[in-house]
Amino acid sequence: MAMASEAGPASAELGPGLSEPAAVLAPAVGRRDLPYRVVSSRVPLLTRFLRIWQSRELLVFLIRKELKVKYKSSVLGLLWSMVNPAIVLLVYYIVFKYIAKNNTPYFALYLFAGLLVWNLFATALPGASSTIVANAGIVKKVAFAREVLPLSQVGTATVFLFFQVIVMALFLAGFQLNPAWSYLPLVLFALVDLVLLTAALAIFVSAVNVYFRDVEHLVAVLLQAWFWFVAIVYNYDTVYAKFVAHHLRWLAAVYLADPIQPIVLAFQRFFYGRVFVTVPIPNYPHYTVQVLAGYSYHFYVEMLAGLLVASLAALFGALVVFGRVEGNFAEEL
Repeated sequence: MAMASEAGPASAELGPGLSEPAAVLAPAVGRRDLPYRVVSSRVPLLTRFLRIWQSRELLVFLIRKELKVKYKSSVLGLLWSMVNPAIVLLVYYIVFKYIAKNNTPYFALYLFAGLLVWNLFATALPGASSTIVANAGIVKKVAFAREVLPLSQVGTATVFLFFQVIVMALFLAGFQLNPAWSYLPLVLFALVDLVLLTAALAIFVSAVNVYFRDVEHLVAVLLQAWFWFVAIVYNYDTVYAKFVAHHLRWLAAVYLADPIQPIVLAFQRFFYGRVFVTVPIPNYPHYTVQVLAGYSYHFYVEMLAGLLVASLAALFGALVVFGRVEGNFAEEL
């Protein structure tokens, strides 16, 4: 019994049933009871990107399908994507203004600016982790660039982000507040980083979950813990200053190295706009508090540029892993 080369197509000696364009490890004579394993050939990254680009119409179709299924038979349809975040933001404003009484002016807007980032990240990953398993029928029967399945989850979450940004803009207009327009290119840069990072993790967890079904549950647990390590519901500068004050600069560096942290800081810097605010407290009617990180524009650019390189490297690595394990998807599913 002949064995096909790992880098090329299977040999014709293996018979018509094993003539796949991948290297096939056939069972040895006398051991036909053991299943053979398929190891996909090493497809160059450029070719994988080209296949994804050629499947862009399928990607758009899957995103549209996700949106239609989510709001099927509803009267408002996609408007629910704006109604839901609007209600959430209004509740935040009432709670922190009149109940919890946070002294930071318009704290709800500060909070929602960070949630814009987190909502995309935390919406895309759980859906992507189970998307290959959920679409087992077409994965086993149809040949296509399977990476578009997790990427469709990222695309859907990005569409929801667009509607949430509209809600944020309406609230800013209602409160007669202006974002820091000079930071608009920065927040667009941060959005590119966010999409690339999320896409890389989505592709990776979707592939691994086919073999280890606990991954989708682990992702949900890790996201819940990760949320509290990002400065969304609390002040970043306060935590960072405490690390430095206790001579824990290495921990402060790790805190800033969180890939989501620079993106959240950039969104907060643009939408909230003010680094320092005046907070009225007893005996100090004009007490000044630092709400946002006091980094310079160039430092933000450096952080986001470094994150861009890391996100691209993660994306390349995820595509390599996906390409090496997808050959056995049909068997595992």
